[in-house]
Amino acid sequence: MASNKNHLNRRDVLKGIGMGVMGFALGRKVFGLANSRAAVGPAKAGLRRGGQLYKKVTKPARVSLVKGNDRREIVYQSLKKIEDEVLASIGDKKILIKPNMVAVNTPLCATHVDAIRAILDFLKPHYKKQIIIGESTAARTSTFNGFKNYGYLPLEKEYNVKLADLNRTAYQYRYVFGRENRPLPIRIISIFLDPNVYIVSAARMKTHDRVLTTLSLKNVLLGSPLNDYKKNDKWQVHTGQRAVNTLCHYNMFHLAQEVYPDLGVIDGFVGMEGNGPIGGTAFDSRVALASRDPLAADIIATKIMGFDPKRILYLTSLAEAGLGQGELEKINVLGTPMSQCQYHFKPERRMAELYNL
Repeated sequence: MASNKNHLNRRDVLKGIGMGVMGFALGRKVFGLANSRAAVGPAKAGLRRGGQLYKKVTKPARVSLVKGNDRREIVYQSLKKIEDEVLASIGDKKILIKPNMVAVNTPLCATHVDAIRAILDFLKPHYKKQIIIGESTAARTSTFNGFKNYGYLPLEKEYNVKLADLNRTAYQYRYVFGRENRPLPIRIISIFLDPNVYIVSAARMKTHDRVLTTLSLKNVLLGSPLNDYKKNDKWQVHTGQRAVNTLCHYNMFHLAQEVYPDLGVIDGFVGMEGNGPIGGTAFDSRVALASRDPLAADIIATKIMGFDPKRILYLTSLAEAGLGQGELEKINVLGTPMSQCQYHFKPERRMAELYNL
């Protein structure tokens, strides 16, 4: 494949360093570009006319929240509550549903197949093209092992969808921050950079060992670096010691200028607490969330989990830069009242120490 090469393309180098690392190094607020993925997604309203900077979103966001005793049904109903908004936003784009399969043999860490069925139940009556269900596991073995182990293979016949191992597709080079804040080139899977692809982030509600929570945004941002099963670029985004302001927050913020989901869906029917994102234990919360503003969805989900979203740097940074609505009082929750969905997830052990939880 032409783009799978071992040297950096000059255009990619210039784009990565010119608008990313140099902007931060010089202390300028280079938050996004007019032709970035964020500019064509939910954060579009954040761009200033005639300029390249974002500003905070002032328009209220809508997040649907449904609690119930059937995973497939509550995920479906969460989407139905924002149906008009979602369907109007798809247009002629190709649809990619991106589940979370950070590992291929740990069911609790992965998006349950019935949550994917619910999304397909919602989309299929309105969308006649073939939908791609694509994942790029962080494991050392093929994503298709995850598709098999988690019961995804029957979906191809049930819904005429295509399962794709995104780790075996084209990529482009971008930069993130490495140790001592040096620019670190990584490979970003091309489909996440394509403005003609409508990205549905199908996440599981989980705790995390670097940034406290992992929800719809992190599912896509940390799913976009390539893992070719010999070298895993996803780990390079996690560079640096664990801290409240670990580099992982900044790297996700940086990637979000071009990589951003169009629709966030969070399956919290059975979430993960404790030593997430892989080694935690089950938390029976029985909720599902959906929003065209994935940042707003993640903020509500973080509150439901019992954490303060204002203390999570990647969420506050994205809100400050206008990549979504970050103020709780400006997020309209549809469906089940939040007062009926308040829990206390145990944080990952080291995060509990760092955040004094």
